Parts: sequence; C-alpha cells; structure tokens
Amino acid sequence: MDRERNPVNIIYASNDGYAGHLGASLYSLLDHNRQLPQMDIYILSVGMCREYQGRLKAIAEGFGRPLYVVELGDLFQRFPYEVDTRGFDISAMGRLFSPDVLPKTVKRALYLDCDTIVCGSIAGLWEYELGRDLAGMVMEPTVYQEMKEAIGFCRDEAYFNSGVILMDLEGWRREKVLGKLLDFYQSHDGRLFACDQDTINGTLRGRIRSLPPKYNFFTNYRYFRYPTLRKLCKAYGEVGRNAFREAKASPVILHYLGDERPWIAGNHNHYRKLYWWYLSHTPWKGTKPQKGRFLYMQVWWGFNQMTRVCPALRLAISRRLGMKVIDSRRKTKK
Repeated sequence: MDRERNPVNIIYASNDGYAGHLGASLYSLLDHNRQLPQMDIYILSVGMCREYQGRLKAIAEGFGRPLYVVELGDLFQRFPYEVDTRGFDISAMGRLFSPDVLPKTVKRALYLDCDTIVCGSIAGLWEYELGRDLAGMVMEPTVYQEMKEAIGFCRDEAYFNSGVILMDLEGWRREKVLGKLLDFYQSHDGRLFACDQDTINGTLRGRIRSLPPKYNFFTNYRYFRYPTLRKLCKAYGEVGRNAFREAKASPVILHYLGDERPWIAGNHNHYRKLYWWYLSHTPWKGTKPQKGRFLYMQVWWGFNQMTRVCPALRLAISRRLGMKVIDSRRKTKK
C-alpha cells in the first residue's frame, strides 16, 4: 500500500461520558501532527449527543482535518448473545466493529483510547510494518494472571494493551476477524475480565506485532523498572531495556492506565498537567475535577511510591486485591 497517497486514519470510540477526554486527546494528536499531509478522524459513537459531536468536529476543523461520526447505536444489540462487561463501559467494545462500519477504502487505521495524550509525531507508528500480522499493539506485562489464564494464556506469553492499536482493516475484512472476535467472546460466555482487550488478544493470538512502548506508554509504568516487568513476563524481553528507557524519557503516546486518572481530584499523576493543558484548548475548558475519591487517590500515590522502592510488595498486594477491585466495579455498575 502506498501510504504517502493515503490519509492517516484515526479511530476513537466514545459515548457522552468520555467525550471531553476524547477532546483533549484529539487536540493533542492534531497539534503534534500538523505536518502530516492528510488525516481523517473517525469517531465511533455509542449514543454521543449532537452537541458533543459538534464540539469534536470544531476541534478537527480548527486544524483543517475532516472528522466523521459513525453511530453504532446500542452496542448490546450488536451481539447475538448476552454480554457482561464486568463494569467497563460497553463503548469499549466499539473498536471491534471498525472493519464493518468504516468505509472499505479505510484499509489501515490507528485506534486510540480516549484517555490518551499524544506527545509527538505518529508518522513513525503509522509507517510501522505489520508483515503477516493483523494488528500492532504494546505489551502489558502487569495484567493479572487470572486474566491471562481466562483466555488460555500462560504466565510468560505476550499479552497486549488495546488502548493503541495499529489495525490492518483490509486484513481484518479478508480474514473475517469480526466474526472470530464475536465467536471468541461467546465461547467465554460474553464476560471476560477486560472485555475488548481479552477478546482481541485471544482471537489474534500469534498475529499481533509488538510495538515499542513509546507508542502506548502507561503512565503508571513510570514507577516500574524494566527488570521487574521482564520478570513478570519473559515475552517482555522482546521489548528491550533501551526501548523501555526511551518510552520513559520521550513517550509519543501517553495512556492514563489504572485508577489514578488526571481528572480525579487529589490525584498525583505525574502527567496530569498535560491532560489539563490540552483540555483547556477544547470546548470542555473549565471542566472541574471529579470529586469524591480524594482519599483513594492518596492511597494510589502511596502505591506508586511503593512500586518504586519495593515492587515485590506492590505486586503481592495487586495479586491479592486486584481482581476483587475489578469484581467490585462490576457489582457497583450493575
């Protein structure tokens, strides 16, 4: 494919709840990629109101970029069986339907989660060769072992985060990947721990190209050392110490992974100011931090410091409490 003549295609998926975060991410993406000749933005909407759609279009228009909204409607209706997202918003599953709902002319696309901030050019990422693989993603060695076991993965097998996905949509269509994704999810009773992420990992097992961590740097990994991550999963050795060091020093895409989100009052996220700076350039300027979890944010700050000085203790606590937190989230949102 001659990518010089084809636009860079960007995909987001969101409902009203994450529209403001999407706005900050979108502005950061456009601000750092003015040099790209063509860029088309696609928003997979899960009931997003017209006002918010208009705000996002205005951001894109300010940079001379087209933005298209594709309405997915009630995502639960797109599954031929009942699903339980275990507390995660169903809009997270929207990315799975990209090959079916986007124009057939969109043969390659970069999916970004709404809780990302782009800090540099994505040109290198867009040009990344996938070979026979159907997606490019960044490894996440800190996922709970129970999550990997649920989809048949062993401890040291590569598991990837779905917050940034370089998608070979032409290949997805050719190999009927959407149908395989739906079948995999159904085979696990439609209730995996990390619904979309587990489904993608399980379905595309062996067909995911490992991307350098700078293209999806999880903000809580700032507190981890490379040897710790390598010890958690042998496959992470493929990443390499230098690539991890580069990601820490100069991340291209930041991903606010975990509970310490910059928009929650009392958080100590090292990268929180970046989020607020970009949000201030959108129609969501002036949004106040979410209150009610101040004490919890202090606990998370202590948790991160523990990771820095005694990672073994932090991981031990995670193993004991992590899945309980996920299940409590599911029960709370039912």
